[in-house]
Amino acid sequence: MNLETDILIIGGGSAGTMASIVAKEQNPDVDVIIFEKGEINRSGSIAMGMDALNIVVQPGTTTPELYIHSALIATEGILDYKPSYVMAKRSYSMLKRLESWGIRFPRDDENKYISLQVHAKGSFLLEMDSPELKLVLAEKVKEAGVRVINRTIITKLLVDEGQVNGALGFNIRTGEFVVCKAKATILANGGCARFSLPNSGYLYGTFDYPGNAGDGYSLAFRAGAQLTGFEYTNCSPLIKDLNCPLLYITLTRGAEVINALGETIDLEYVSTQNMLKELREGRGPIFIKMNHLSEERIQEIERILFTTERPIQKKFWENRGIDFREGLIELGETEYQLCGGHGMTGIVVNEKTETTLKGLYSAGDVACVPFQHLTGAFVFGEVAAEEAVKFVSNKDQCKVEQDLIDEEEQRLISIMENNNNGSVSVQDFEYKVRRTISDYVVPPKNETKLERFLWWLPRFRKDLKNIRITDYHELSKFEEIQFILDCAELSVHASLARKESRWGWFHYRTDYPEKDDKNWKKHIILEKGIKSGEVQTLLVPIKKGGEN
Repeated sequence: MNLETDILIIGGGSAGTMASIVAKEQNPDVDVIIFEKGEINRSGSIAMGMDALNIVVQPGTTTPELYIHSALIATEGILDYKPSYVMAKRSYSMLKRLESWGIRFPRDDENKYISLQVHAKGSFLLEMDSPELKLVLAEKVKEAGVRVINRTIITKLLVDEGQVNGALGFNIRTGEFVVCKAKATILANGGCARFSLPNSGYLYGTFDYPGNAGDGYSLAFRAGAQLTGFEYTNCSPLIKDLNCPLLYITLTRGAEVINALGETIDLEYVSTQNMLKELREGRGPIFIKMNHLSEERIQEIERILFTTERPIQKKFWENRGIDFREGLIELGETEYQLCGGHGMTGIVVNEKTETTLKGLYSAGDVACVPFQHLTGAFVFGEVAAEEAVKFVSNKDQCKVEQDLIDEEEQRLISIMENNNNGSVSVQDFEYKVRRTISDYVVPPKNETKLERFLWWLPRFRKDLKNIRITDYHELSKFEEIQFILDCAELSVHASLARKESRWGWFHYRTDYPEKDDKNWKKHIILEKGIKSGEVQTLLVPIKKGGEN
């Protein structure tokens, strides 16, 4: 399949769908294509609905400056102000956009939006009642006249002299090779949820979209873009064996967390670090306790959990015979992941979503705007669309070297031909890779552990030839393993570079157990060496609000 477009969007989740809708609003004559690895009606991290918009600055109630103050606490100062400030400033207008689409934000008796405090400073989280949010977005994409190519994995960005001119990939069911030349490209294909193994032992957890294998991080790195925050390896204490979210829904409505000794854990605000500390120090398991809440409040929690936030929970609790009015909800650790929405990992972007490569924009979990959550995905999807539409106006389609296209197509054909009789299944190989990441890359970290993974890395890459691939779906999983390996390599180099401990458990080094603001209150930037092709590490000062 050979395509040409004005704006190519890779990823049809929250950021990607918003970007496509806004691009067509900005200029209905602009041609927009979305490549989605899954199916756009149910893809991305909010495959169904959402119970809250995590960051909204309400005029007269909170301010962007207060949000920045809170974000600086959460990031321990490792924050470029401008993107986060833009997100906060545009958040309220984004809420109004969503309301105009029929998304409901509940109000109290005084007709004010219901807000909850989950941040260190300020009440920014607003309740949202939208069980079918993803379907609303997908329908808006359709109405806008955006072309959607589902079931297509992107394996390479087309780059010429530092400019991205489109992408290559294939259909994971038919194997059809896809070429798309584009005047501008927006990466919006999520973080790396498939990093370490979930505590369940299964390859695919349910906390994040299981298709998020770090595709965008790897594609951007290989193309020459800068990335940052890869030392921030985060996990969350969520429902044991299910890994589904419930903390914000329950704790903000009066639930408590207790340890194995029956002691209430002091959370300060919704602090996952304090919960993890109980587990690290042997006072686990830990539990959510709700039996002291009123029947009305418990029913409110059940309504959200069972209709909007992972409806599978209703059957899960019924099968376990647990009633929130009596039983405790045990929490366990999720798999570790790399993410810009729930963490600090991503492609380096400015407040315009521009990356360090011309013609390439990035939005959502794949971009580094720390703890941006759903608000950031929507706001920066909007911003990326505005900037991309301006970029492509009066711009001719760039020429693409046919040799680059032929080389990638031949690489994929060769894998299918040569790996047909491999001795190891793609699932077993991914399990081995991610178990090794669990052993050496995630906290607690030290130089020996991290270097040990680098010892394994070339062996894994060499052994890729032994993976058995019998169809195009397995070929897509083969490609995802390479993305995961790239992400692990980036995380190791960033973790080795930051010779301190920061962000509680998420970058805890036993050989450098103290935080060191004097030497390490700066960004760890990663990029591909021009000559060597190896990971290069740069230390970059924090940009203040007024700096360019």
